[in-house]
Amino acid sequence: MSQVDFKNFEWNPELIERYNLAGPRYTSYPTAPQFTDAFGSDDFQAALAASNASQAPLSLYFHIPFCAKICFYCGCNKIATGDTSRCAPYLERVYQEMDLVQQQLDSSRPVNQLHWGGGTPTFLSHQQMRELMAETGKRFQLRTDDQGDYSIEIDPREIQPDTLPLLRELGFNRMSFGVQDLNPKVQEAVNRVQPRALTEDALHQAKELGFRSLNLDLIYGLPHQTPETFAATLEEIIEMNPDRLSVFNYAHLPERFKPQRRIKAEDLPSPEQKLIILEESISRLVDAGYVYIGMDHFAKPDDSLAIAQREGRMHRNFQGYTTHSDCDLISMGASSISQVGPTYAQNHHDTEGYESAIREGRFSTLRGLKLSQDDLLRRAVINQLICHFEIDGDAFAQEHGIQFGSYFANELEALAQHEKDGLLQRKGNHLIVNPAGRLLIRSICMVFDAYLDQQGLGKAFSRII
Repeated sequence: MSQVDFKNFEWNPELIERYNLAGPRYTSYPTAPQFTDAFGSDDFQAALAASNASQAPLSLYFHIPFCAKICFYCGCNKIATGDTSRCAPYLERVYQEMDLVQQQLDSSRPVNQLHWGGGTPTFLSHQQMRELMAETGKRFQLRTDDQGDYSIEIDPREIQPDTLPLLRELGFNRMSFGVQDLNPKVQEAVNRVQPRALTEDALHQAKELGFRSLNLDLIYGLPHQTPETFAATLEEIIEMNPDRLSVFNYAHLPERFKPQRRIKAEDLPSPEQKLIILEESISRLVDAGYVYIGMDHFAKPDDSLAIAQREGRMHRNFQGYTTHSDCDLISMGASSISQVGPTYAQNHHDTEGYESAIREGRFSTLRGLKLSQDDLLRRAVINQLICHFEIDGDAFAQEHGIQFGSYFANELEALAQHEKDGLLQRKGNHLIVNPAGRLLIRSICMVFDAYLDQQGLGKAFSRII
């Protein structure tokens, strides 16, 4: 493949081959392998209470782990079941967890962002959805002006004609639809048969109801995909005209995720084919008018995410790219991760462990971390680079009270090769990621990660591309 310029980034196969190593996605820094069980329920409780001093608005996340069917590619924390009665006791624990949170928080802090994820949140009955939102409103200051970002993940196969109107009534104004691929052979191989009409009808209904920033998720690297078949899927997706698109790389890890054992390795596209799919997909989306936000994400120029990136307000957390950098993220449900001030706290992964702790009247914190001052500085640098592709070290130094050039002297020296290869340019303490470096931004961020070389944690992550 020849070098290709995609407007705001550049495809350079030689550099991709050289820098395509394993590395974190930086939804947090330090990353999850650094979390420790020395951080427990009492520590999270103290972090919540301390956060009131900032009066920061809140972001709430609810993990609904239930699915009607297993998608073979899935690596999420989920429970496949046809027994909808299992939701009731789980929701009771979620309400109790909210009570525990409410005891520590100033209830006047507004909820500027709310998200239901999973699993499949629409596995809940309509009455349970109403109840969950009502119980949330009893404990937190939900916005009633439709100006917050209230979003939910949707499986178009698991909704009724009146589901989307209900969600709009409950206050949701954003949605993410799982699609993955529209090719029937690929869908059958991953146990997710979802005709285009299902997705398209749901998308049109959502637009008519006034939902904004509708996102579609795609996955490349699935069985039986070829550059040609995925290009055909992409053309159909572009016709559907979503506001945002996520194009994720499938990581085949059957030793970690049992459902993936149903996928035959010989049916997967080769690494070379995956790179062609990615290259052609990015080129096509940019040609279609989407802005390359970074990592796997694309948005229309007038979408709030693209606007936030242009204005320097974008942030990255466990939910990916977000426009709400000022919020404390409080997450509820099994496996969910909170980010409150200088701390991270993760709940028990399994529902049994989660529910047991909550029944005993304590937070279900399995592990977490209180960040050091060095962690906070590096987190700020990495967030700036991965969201905005540049950092003004002098302005950063003034804001944080350090000498940027001396504090990060080793890192700046390590970036000399990146600079020589054209991934970035350095003007004093001002680092600017070049178009060729945007696709490899994780490699640049890894230079500022104090833990990778120290403990060899790069082996715990998937490849950058």
